[in-house]
Amino acid sequence: MQNKLFVGGLPWAVDDAQLEEIFAPHGEVTSARVVTDKFTGKSRGFGFVEFATDEQAQAAVDAMDGSELGGRTINVNVARPKGE
Repeated sequence: MQNKLFVGGLPWAVDDAQLEEIFAPHGEVTSARVVTDKFTGKSRGFGFVEFATDEQAQAAVDAMDGSELGGRTINVNVARPKGE
């Protein structure tokens, strides 16, 4: 387990600060970033949240995966390194 999570299915209006706020109840968020299109600057509908510990990250996965946010069902799982 690692402490960086992938969050997919985000509503287009969610920004970095909101993403951090959504996950904060589950532990100490060390970073939260919504991935944006490099040309338009608009959200691509997914992001990454990093927690201080693996245990907090797992608690967030357990609590948030499959939950609804802004009318969309989000999926939350451990982020895999690129190319995996």
